[in-house]
Parts: sequence; structure tokens; C-alpha cells
Amino acid sequence: MNAVIYARYSCDNQREESIEGQIRECTEFAEKKGFTVVGTYIDRAMSAKTDNRPEFRRMIEDSARREFERVIVWRFDRFSRNRFDSANYKHILRKNGAEVISATEVIPDGAEGILLEALLEGFAEYYSAELSEKVKRGMTENALKCQYNGGAGTIGYNIDENKHYVIDELVAPFVKNAFLMYSEGCTIAEIVQYLNDNGILSAQGKPMARTSATAMLSNCKYKGVYKYADVEIPDGVPRIVSDELFEIVQERLRKNKESKARFKAAEEYFLSGKLICGECGGLMLGECGKGHNGTRYSYYRCINAKKNKICHTKGLRKEETEEEIISAVEEQVFTDEMIDHLVDKVMEIKPDKPTSKLIFENQLSEVSSQIENLVKAVQMGIVSDTTKAHLAELEQRRSELEKRIKECSDEGFMPTRDEVVEYIRRLRVYGNMNDELKRVLVDVFVEEATVEDDDVKICMRKI
Repeated sequence: MNAVIYARYSCDNQREESIEGQIRECTEFAEKKGFTVVGTYIDRAMSAKTDNRPEFRRMIEDSARREFERVIVWRFDRFSRNRFDSANYKHILRKNGAEVISATEVIPDGAEGILLEALLEGFAEYYSAELSEKVKRGMTENALKCQYNGGAGTIGYNIDENKHYVIDELVAPFVKNAFLMYSEGCTIAEIVQYLNDNGILSAQGKPMARTSATAMLSNCKYKGVYKYADVEIPDGVPRIVSDELFEIVQERLRKNKESKARFKAAEEYFLSGKLICGECGGLMLGECGKGHNGTRYSYYRCINAKKNKICHTKGLRKEETEEEIISAVEEQVFTDEMIDHLVDKVMEIKPDKPTSKLIFENQLSEVSSQIENLVKAVQMGIVSDTTKAHLAELEQRRSELEKRIKECSDEGFMPTRDEVVEYIRRLRVYGNMNDELKRVLVDVFVEEATVEDDDVKICMRKI
């Protein structure tokens, strides 16, 4: 008599070992009964309360070919925890000449066997409903403590031993840069490219896509808000971006959603995130407009004057403000003594590897571990089309990561002293400075600049 094995686990805290144990006991049961196992169907992280399980549905469809007479499950609740679905699909299998049997639950023949099986199915459904209530209560308690509640993680955070969110120091800077890029006019496609070039994966562990990047930019955790169902706790998570930057991004996301048009800033406003309104403390953002004669003007304007109308600070002309700040930086920073000091500081830095390379190496370690676990499963005889496909995907991902690591060559990563001096001297020549160099200059040396009346007070970063 031919048989197939159906195995399933339902949630993220169960692992491949759960499947291995089920298949091992089902295989031993088949050998004792003299059955020939001709196939294995496995659903990972799938609930039995629904029939929307790929391998389960494939097994039901395959039964129509009448190539097996028994479906072996570890327990009946692996097959279904919904009495209607259980009865319906067992009826379909019986029409196709197959019967569901449990490797661990002995069901006698006759009327008492039918009654016992019905009781087991009813208990499985009751247990599932009760478990669901307990899980909801537990998750609410976790939420009140700002703890991780399972599921996909959040890009830029790790989970510590107490199930709290902690900042991933490798990835968080890329997340913040993505917010800044979007606030300054970059498109979602450009942000996706930037994140993928630097090895940043989505919450599902896959390369970033438009949907995952948009979801990231919409996630309130980045401004420190823990949110689960009806629970919302400010400062429940370490913040990565400011409230002001987060709101700027949300406003642009809303506008783009309404218009379905993607706008890219025509020019660089490199003081964004640095320029503070002295009247209300809000960020001053870059924007442009046209005068009565059609002349185009670029300036910085307080977000509260623009959005809430609660601030009356005048806008600042872009060119004049930027030139004033960069000139101040030149006066305070680019002395011969300061250049020597800066070069000394840079040469003290001896990074072993670029950040992107570290990220790729961490991912390679995780993928290699998964491959090792699957190989062990295959050696134990746990082989299915799904296992083979998953192993092939992991092997391909490992090859891609090894290639990316090779591309992240360490050669030339640490500049020589002469190269550092030359770079700083290029910064010193304001007239030849492009937008990229202006941004570097402001990012490195300016902590913030506060606008009070018509005066701009600059707070320099300590070097």
C-alpha cells in the first residue's frame, strides 16, 4: 500500500526540527505498517485553521491520480483544526481512494472509532480557538512592555534577550539616509537602488523592492513609537529619525499617493535637517516658487509656517544662506592647523572592512547555517520537492553573496595621508565645490544652524 506524509508547523517560533520530528515518526509508523512512502508534503509557518496551504492543496489535487491510499499525519490536528475543512477534505480523499491516518493517535475501527476521531477534531478546533485567545492576551501584554511580538522584523533593529528592540548599528544609518533622501526629493526607486547596493535586506530577508521601501518609510517605529493593534506607546522604541523628518516623509508619501506622480528635486537643498527655526524650533525645508514676473526662486521655509501656519519666520533665500554657512565653515575650519588636526584624526581610523561588506558577510553566515540544517534534513531522509527548491534558492543566494563580498574589495578603502590632505583642500575651494562636496562639508562640520530674525547662528560640530 502506497502512502504519503503530510507535515506542518504553524508559527515562527517553531523551526525545521518540528518538521523533522513529525516526518521521522510518520516514517517509522509507515515501516511498521508495511506502507511504501511515495511522497512528502510540508507546509511551513501555516495555520491549520484555514485550507489556504500550498502543499496541503497540492496533496489533495495529487490524490485524484490515485497514486497513494494513505495520508499519514503525526496527529490529526496537523491535517486541520477546522471541523468543516477536515470533514470536507477527508471526503474528497475517500472519493479518491485515500484515507487519513495518525501516526500517534490510535483510532479503532467501527462506530467508536468514528466518534473518537470526531472528538479529536473537535478538541483540536477548541484548542486552536483557546490558543488564539491566549496568544492575543500574551501579545497585548508584550505590547504594553514594548516587546517584540513575532513576525517579520524591522529593518535597522535587532531584538535583544529581553525581546526589546535595539538599534542595529550597521543598518540603522542606511535607514536614516533613506528618510533623508526621500525628504529631499529622491524617488522610491532611487532609495531601493541605494539600499540594495549596500546589502540592506527587507524585513522578509529579501532584496528591497518598492513595496518594502515604502513600508519602511511609513513605519512609526523609526520615530520611536511602539505600535501593536490598539496599543501605541511613544518612546517605546529607540528612535532612528526625528519627528520632524518622519512627518516630512509622511507628507510626501501622502502627496505622491494622491497624485501618483513622482517628483524629484531639481536642485540640492543640503541644509535640510540642519537649519532650525529660532521662533518655533521647527525644521526649515527647501522649496521653490515663482515670482510675479515668472522668475524662479529657491529658499528655506519653516515647516510650521508652511504646514500649520503657527510660525511667522520669513523664508531665507537658498543661495545666500548656503554661501553664508559655507563661508563660516571655511573661516573656522580651514586653517593650516585645523587641516593637520583633521588629517591626524582621519589617519587614526583603521576600519577593517566597509560596512556593506560586514552586512553581506553576516547574511552569508545566516544562509550557510540554513543550508547546513537542510543538508542534515536530507541526510536523515527528509526529502521533498519543497526541500530541494528551498535548498536551491539558498545555494543561489550564497553564490550571490560571495560575489558581492568579492566586489567589496578592501583595496584602496583606507586613503593615504596625501589623499586625505588633497580631499580637504578641495573642500576649501568653495568656488569649485559641487553639490556633493557642499553636502559633505555641512554634514561633517555643522551640527545645526538656527535662524533668529535675519541672523543665522551656526553651531559647529566638535572634531
